[in-house]
Order: sequence, then structure tokens, then C-alpha cells
Amino acid sequence: MLSREQVQEILQPIVDPSNGKSLSEMQLIRHIMIKEDRISLSVICLEQGDDYRKTIEHEIRDRLKAAGVEDVHIRMRDATDHDRQALNGQDTNGNEEDGRKLKGHGAGLENHALLQEDSGVHFIAIASGKGGVGKSTVTVNLAVALARQGKRVGLIDADIYGFSVPDMMGLEEGPIVDDEIIIPVERFGVKVMSMGFFIRENNPVIWRGPMLGKMLRQFLSDVGWGELDYLLLDLPPGTGDVALDVHQMLPQSKEIIVTTPHATAAFVAARAGAMALQTDHEILGVVENMAYYECGACGERDFVFGKGGGARLAETLHTELLAQLPLGVPDNHPSEADFSPSIYKQDSVSGQIYDEIARVVVEKCEKD
Repeated sequence: MLSREQVQEILQPIVDPSNGKSLSEMQLIRHIMIKEDRISLSVICLEQGDDYRKTIEHEIRDRLKAAGVEDVHIRMRDATDHDRQALNGQDTNGNEEDGRKLKGHGAGLENHALLQEDSGVHFIAIASGKGGVGKSTVTVNLAVALARQGKRVGLIDADIYGFSVPDMMGLEEGPIVDDEIIIPVERFGVKVMSMGFFIRENNPVIWRGPMLGKMLRQFLSDVGWGELDYLLLDLPPGTGDVALDVHQMLPQSKEIIVTTPHATAAFVAARAGAMALQTDHEILGVVENMAYYECGACGERDFVFGKGGGARLAETLHTELLAQLPLGVPDNHPSEADFSPSIYKQDSVSGQIYDEIARVVVEKCEKD
């Protein structure tokens, strides 16, 4: 099967009929997903009209078919004002331009209504000791589960270097700016803000700690969150600058620690938990991800990464093990109207587990 890079190379010669420029170079071909013998992608259309869309669609299908791919799913949507602004603002150095887009005009955090003690907002940071344990997957699914329970939920993708929330939730549109206030993107009842909205696809973020802190402050002060019950923050793995900034900016924040059953993952995750305890942040519990693989045919469980890591970590941090999630991916089809690569449906096994985690979180946060 083709790689993502090969697909990009195959589609590189396709130009926009209205201006003759490469769609790939303008970042108008997005969300390329390759699964077995199927390729799914999105196209941002600068012009309206069936002929315009058919021209682009036929050329994409023809080029991929020539490369041996018969099953191609193409989602096409009209460009938003944000898309056009981003296109007009493209430069050659990437991050410097994107950094200018993020310069804000908001008031200081100490006076922001969202952070007042009587705001009623529960802040929950999702942390892990290392990458690759499914922290972001837990964050987005917990956010959606809270929204399903009728809660008003916001989500900040604070994993600045490894932002993934927009792609995981199937977000194709960026936020808009209204009177110098950034309006977050909403999907599945969750309002989302991410660095991924401001960085061109696959561009690395080459920022030092102080710049990261400024960005995080903007996401809290310059975003029109409206009324929220919960604001979740997907932290970078480890105990670096961003995690420290969150602890300082949000002293009232609570935490959930994500690990796998592997002993080393749990050992490293204990550092993130220790940081929370040292800064007087309550740990709501531990989520053990990839706890086991369940055979779809016979139901037998295989403990691929061992057993007990989550329970040992919860014991070390004097908290509870909130859940053990199976290894797997959502059974979502790209042709579905509500398609997203990483959100589990409510009636799935994992979806029900996330609903139970959300129920426990609400009980703990609203016990007073």
C-alpha cells in the first residue's frame, strides 16, 4: 500500500482550476488517511460549483487509480474565511508567521472571568509520563463523554509539539476571529482550541519555553469559550515547561494520569503524578490504556503489555484506578457524516467505559 508521502507526491501536480496553483502546495488537500486498501482525504474548494468539484475529484481518482488504488473516499468542502486568510498569509518560514497570528489583545489571566473562583469551571489536565500511551485519545473521548452527559465542555490541546486533537476529532475547519476574540471550533458538543489550527500541515513547532507559555495564556485569555462546566487540557508528556505553566496558571486544576500496563510506563508516569502532588493538584485517578486485547471472535483477552501497571501507579499516587481500556481503534467509516478517526461511539465497549469515567469525574468534581 502507498505511504502518505507517496500519496502527496502523486497528487502534487494537481492544480486548482481557478488559479492554476498546486492544491498540495496551498495545503488544500488534507487529512490523508490510509487504511488497508482504502485512501480517504479532504479537499478544500476555493470556488463553488459542481464542475469545479468534479474536475478536481476526477483528477485525484485518476491519479490514484493509476497508482493502483481503486477505493478512494474524497470529502470536499468550501473554503472558510479562515482558510482564505491562512492561504493569503502563507510565508516561507512557517512558524514566525503563525506566531504573529497568535499575538493577542486579551486581558491578564488574573482578571479573566474563566479563572475566577466563582466561575464554576472545573479544570482537568490529562497527563502522562511518556508519549505513546494514548493520552490524547483519552482526553478527546472523555471530553465527548462529558458532553454526552449534558456538560458544557472545552478542550485545549496543550501538547504544543505533538498536537493531534484536530485530526483525532475529524476537525477540518479552523477557528474564526470575531472582534479580536478567537472563537473555538465545536464538534460533538466540545469546544476545541489547538496549536494545530495555526500551524501549516506537518510544520514543526520550533519555540522555546517562554513562547509556549504565552500561547497557553492566549488560549485561556483570548478565546471566547462562553459558559463552560469543564475545560480539559491535553498536556505534553513529561514534566516540562508547558506542564509547569499549567500548574502555575491553574492552581485549581485537577489531573488524570494516563499509563499503559507496562511497568516502565507506569514508573515514568509516576513522575507526572508526583509533580501534581507537589504543586497541590488533586489527582482524580489513573486511566490504564491498552490494558488488553480482546479477540473479536472468541472474546479471549490477551494482555499484550503485561498487567498491573495502572493499579500500581494508582496505589503509588494514593488515588484510584478509574478504568482499564482495551487495545483497539474506533470502528468508524470515513463515509459517515460524523466521522472522526479517534472518537468511540457511545454504544461501543470503549465508548461505554468512557461514559463511566465521565460519570465518576463528574461525581468527584461536583461532590460539593
